[in-house]
Amino acid sequence: MTTTTRILTALLLAGATLALAACGTVSSGGSSSPSTSTTPATTMPATTTPSQGTTPAAAKNLVVNNTVRAQLLAAGAALHKLPTTDYTGLVPKETYYAYNPATNTYWAGAGLVASKQSTQAQIGDQDDGAYLVFDRPAAGTWRAHDAGIPGDSHFTCSIVVPAGVLSVWHWTAGTCHPPAA
Repeated sequence: MTTTTRILTALLLAGATLALAACGTVSSGGSSSPSTSTTPATTMPATTTPSQGTTPAAAKNLVVNNTVRAQLLAAGAALHKLPTTDYTGLVPKETYYAYNPATNTYWAGAGLVASKQSTQAQIGDQDDGAYLVFDRPAAGTWRAHDAGIPGDSHFTCSIVVPAGVLSVWHWTAGTCHPPAA
């Protein structure tokens, strides 16, 4: 056997081993809490890198659990330069959460509920609708972006939500908030 043949054989065996390891199962573990998502939820996907020549997996809806809810609330409050306590939660039935495997990024859309004790948060809700779009690289932290008042076509999005995420959320192409109710 030549040196080249040995190297090729070793590479093929290594590739086969990696392919078999990638076929293993992933357990999400933990308990789940009720979702405020308005679209069907799925389990969190494994983090994978598509192999050369394959089409990346489509975006997937996820369940918003209490940990994610708290992280989104904190990121939204930070964007508005207010303490988290100025908000009581996320607007029910207007919260969306998805994973985009093509970019290994999580996405969320949510309205913040202002505390009755926070005049600044209430004014912010009234002036800009307090609807936000969030993104988070798989190994990063949530970033919040203003999305304006849901249904307002005169608002320019401060971030581009990927088409695959818009599709699973049933949002209009090119928008950054859910359709008006």
